[in-house]
Amino acid sequence: MAFMAMSFFGPSSSYAQSGPKAFSPKIKTPNTANELTTKEVKKSPEAPIERESSPLPTHSVAQRRVQNHGLGFGLGQTFLMGNYAKNGNDKITVDMLYSYAASYSFDLLVNAHMSEHTKNNERMKVMGLTTSFKGRLVEYDNLSPYFLGGLGFYAPKAKRNNGVSNEWSKQKVTFGLNFGGGVDLRLNDNYVVGVLGQMHWPFKVQQDNQADLKGYYFKLLITGMYLF
Repeated sequence: MAFMAMSFFGPSSSYAQSGPKAFSPKIKTPNTANELTTKEVKKSPEAPIERESSPLPTHSVAQRRVQNHGLGFGLGQTFLMGNYAKNGNDKITVDMLYSYAASYSFDLLVNAHMSEHTKNNERMKVMGLTTSFKGRLVEYDNLSPYFLGGLGFYAPKAKRNNGVSNEWSKQKVTFGLNFGGGVDLRLNDNYVVGVLGQMHWPFKVQQDNQADLKGYYFKLLITGMYLF
């Protein structure tokens, strides 16, 4: 009996001596570095989407640039009209051209030209330095139609029959108008070709011992220009 009593109370005394095990829960601390890395990895796939939503760059190889200079020439036919046609025939001529792109819609165009036309024993010499404003109507790809108009200085001179012999008129500088239109084709950032039709209308040049010199002429030119 004593043995059985000891066996019965033995485990209780052993449990009392050892006591209950202490409860130590594990507290999980956040790993800030890992979380930031995970967020960056999650955000990285969204970066291409943001780039795709941004507007495409507008620059192209032949994009029109402002505040740009241009130097070139025009080669074509000069048609004498009015009284000028009585003293000379039409002929192929060369004009010198300078342009400045003031804005996306307007350019400054300077034209310098000189040519001498003959008809029988008479001659007609035209000389001009003109300025024009080019207004672009629309930009279609690299093609730009435009109109122009402006003022300039002219110095026409004619060798005419005065009843006895042919005599040159006195050369005087006069003011005049010019107007017309054309189209430009931009090949790249530096080269532009096109077609230009321009009417030149110098004011009347008064003469002392001859009839006043008056007339006008039209130029149809193929143009080429280097931009810088």
